[in-house]
Amino acid sequence: MTNKLVVFYSATGNTARAARTLAEDIGADIAELVPAEPYTAADLDWNDPNSRVSVEHRDRSMRPALANDPSIDGYDEIFLGYPLWWETAPRLVRTWLEGHDFSGKKLTTFATSSMSVRGANGVQLHDSAPSADWVDGHRVTPNASTKELRA
Repeated sequence: MTNKLVVFYSATGNTARAARTLAEDIGADIAELVPAEPYTAADLDWNDPNSRVSVEHRDRSMRPALANDPSIDGYDEIFLGYPLWWETAPRLVRTWLEGHDFSGKKLTTFATSSMSVRGANGVQLHDSAPSADWVDGHRVTPNASTKELRA
């Protein structure tokens, strides 16, 4: 039997809901990625080119600090959830990935988005955790039913 962990970042609660459902359904532990500087509503305004998320998106080298650092020690299988921002994970997800050695660990992504369809499979994150055994992830809509999330 493998030890499973669901790690997630959720800006508005949609990814948190999906993460909790997944963790409960597969009997996994769960851990939330918390930014050291919480995102405000203004920070999350992707229509504003000067908002925090817009600036982070343009500067691919940015790695926002985390207030916590969930450990992957003792886990064989990790599920990583995040909202899709411009068809990719928020930069703080890379902060966490790059801080760990995923050798010998299976890593599967899941992403929430109402519009984006690309980016949920996690391919764009492979360079941040090159030693992981990556499994293509899935996208779920923010208003997905519990039945859809479990599937």
